[in-house]
Amino acid sequence: MKRKRFFVSLLFAFLAEIAAFIFMVFWDIDSPQDSVAVNEVFMSVQDGWDDLDNYNNNTGLDYVVLDIDGNVKFRTRKGLSESVNKAVIHRDTILMVNNGKQAAGRIIIYNNSINELQEQKNRILVFLLVVLSVQCIVCIGYMFYLENIVIKPFKKLKGFAVRIAAGNLDFPLEMDRINLFGAFTESFDVMRDELKRSRIAEARAEAEKRELVAELSHDIKTPVASIKAASELGLLLADSDKVKDNYQNIIYKADQVSALVTNLFTAALDELDKLSVTPGELESAEVFEMLMRADYLGYASIPGIPECLVFADRLRLQQVFDNLFANSYKYAGTKIDVTADRGSSYLAIILEDYGGGTSAEELPLLKEKFKRGSNTQDTDGAGLGLYLSDYFLREMQGELVLENGQNGLRAVVNILLCGTT
Repeated sequence: MKRKRFFVSLLFAFLAEIAAFIFMVFWDIDSPQDSVAVNEVFMSVQDGWDDLDNYNNNTGLDYVVLDIDGNVKFRTRKGLSESVNKAVIHRDTILMVNNGKQAAGRIIIYNNSINELQEQKNRILVFLLVVLSVQCIVCIGYMFYLENIVIKPFKKLKGFAVRIAAGNLDFPLEMDRINLFGAFTESFDVMRDELKRSRIAEARAEAEKRELVAELSHDIKTPVASIKAASELGLLLADSDKVKDNYQNIIYKADQVSALVTNLFTAALDELDKLSVTPGELESAEVFEMLMRADYLGYASIPGIPECLVFADRLRLQQVFDNLFANSYKYAGTKIDVTADRGSSYLAIILEDYGGGTSAEELPLLKEKFKRGSNTQDTDGAGLGLYLSDYFLREMQGELVLENGQNGLRAVVNILLCGTT
């Protein structure tokens, strides 16, 4: 609608300019004087020649009356030509006045067509100036209109495309139905929304894949370690070379599987912090069963657990105990003292081995990713067991405390009691 008004206004101004041009082309510049008025001046001057002092001009013409010697006998106003030469140049009308049979003087009637022409030119110039001004105003207004409905939306689309290319899909593109890009704006925003959904789905699938890989990789290492430990025990007890070779082959294959799992686990390390933890109510009897399953070599004497309900994720808590026992098996290889204590907010499970512990400087670093003690150089490991255990417990609103006990490293697993969240 606005574009239609603009073009109508522009067409109107253009037609007005054409009309003015045509008028200028066909305008008759020569404006003949009124012959009736000229004749009336001539007759009245000639009749009143002898008494021009009392003569009155009854026409609309301007003129000067000169005697035969060129003296002014009458003028309608000042500034009129008093010379025949000037009158000829000015194209004034010159009439001879006779007194009887002799020439008495002249009447020089002022040619007013020049003034009329100038006035007409002025009117046309004013008209053209108004038309041009209207044209300029319409064009300037339309420039602002184009700026708002074309250029600015285009710049907005350009900036939107830059954000999309940079991967920023969180900011919607506001739809403006009044500009030419309204439909494109809506389509672009639909595209952004679909891209965002696709990326979210892709990220979720990738995270789930990495989580599954990380979870399975780390969990596979525990039974593999059990297989290796049982095979090493069988190797010591075997009484024939063939059985020993079989056990040796099992140990070799277990080490090979462990190495492959470690490589697989390393590929998923970037997503370790996204492992899901969904705690719920668990009975303390299940905690006892987890401890029994974790101590697969039987190095510990598992005490009874005070009856209570704890807030924990069954799978993740089992992983915590598996990691703690596996670390003690690998790095200490001694018996493990296990105690349980129920406090006001937490059920504390304390595990302490007899491996002498670690230095006070290294102790705070053991729960960090890839950190291992100085006494572990000759033992395989990724330095992730305690890191994951600490992460799982924090996600369950619990806590893992590592300290040097009287005999060796002491790990305190604080599990939140239900009703204290």
